[in-house]
Amino acid sequence: MQQQNVVCDFSTSDSWVVLSPIEQSIKRKIKAVGTPLKDWDINIYRGVLTGCNEAFIIDTAKRNEILANCQSTEERERTAELIRPILRGRDIKRYAYEWANLWLIATFPSRHYNIDDYPSVKQYLLSYGIERLQQTGKVHNVNGETIKARKKTNNKWFETQDSISYWEDFSRPKIVWARLMRIAQSDIDAFPRFCHVPEGYYVVDSLCFFSGRDIEKIVLALNSEYATWYFFNNVATLDNGGFQMRQQYVEDIPLPDISYLSNQSVDEQIYEKFAFNKEEISYIRRIIKDRKNEILLNCH
Repeated sequence: MQQQNVVCDFSTSDSWVVLSPIEQSIKRKIKAVGTPLKDWDINIYRGVLTGCNEAFIIDTAKRNEILANCQSTEERERTAELIRPILRGRDIKRYAYEWANLWLIATFPSRHYNIDDYPSVKQYLLSYGIERLQQTGKVHNVNGETIKARKKTNNKWFETQDSISYWEDFSRPKIVWARLMRIAQSDIDAFPRFCHVPEGYYVVDSLCFFSGRDIEKIVLALNSEYATWYFFNNVATLDNGGFQMRQQYVEDIPLPDISYLSNQSVDEQIYEKFAFNKEEISYIRRIIKDRKNEILLNCH
């Protein structure tokens, strides 16, 4: 006890934890300088829940077929506007994304679409059996595939499950990440994975995103060494090594002023802003290394 004792201050109403002197110092500096992401004038949203991805998410060949079946230039233009590029969790990398040439039929209930204005889309959805999937709670055989019926809602049969009110945010540049972020043994350094996605791309419901100012710099901070240490220490994990990067975890990360950030020496710039000394930086890096080694040992 004499050799390992540590003095902790439990004078506030905040939840408390026993920390070593160096951990206390790091925490004090973060609290003095950092602002939680949720206070950066952003709104974090979840991606689109379609209720039947097999029908509403299509490849480029099917999109071209639907557009080719349009009977007029006006219908084709309307339909092309309705079908938007979409990203899945596996498409999101660190900093970058790899679009798989997939498209979303974005019939959000909040947009109050009249499906008769899109006869080619209507024909496709009817041929897929979406109307039957909406009306019953059974499993159907559609085009040779066993498809589970959609969850019953008050939405019309051709609409997605989500009545998204923030659909305009998809048309803005944004930061995107997976709500469940696994770490592969072959790519242990690919954590965390936050990606800057340009305007116009939609994302599925397994992803979260936000738009706003300075997102080109915020994404640098969220992929930094400091952020790796923070998420390793503050995000719930699953038995398979996955990290639950849900909104409530990500929005609490304190970030310093990022207006100065550039692509060069991001980690050093953040450490300098927090005023971490060499000992504290070495401690953070050691914790990251230890955590990665632990994950490698538990990877199957």
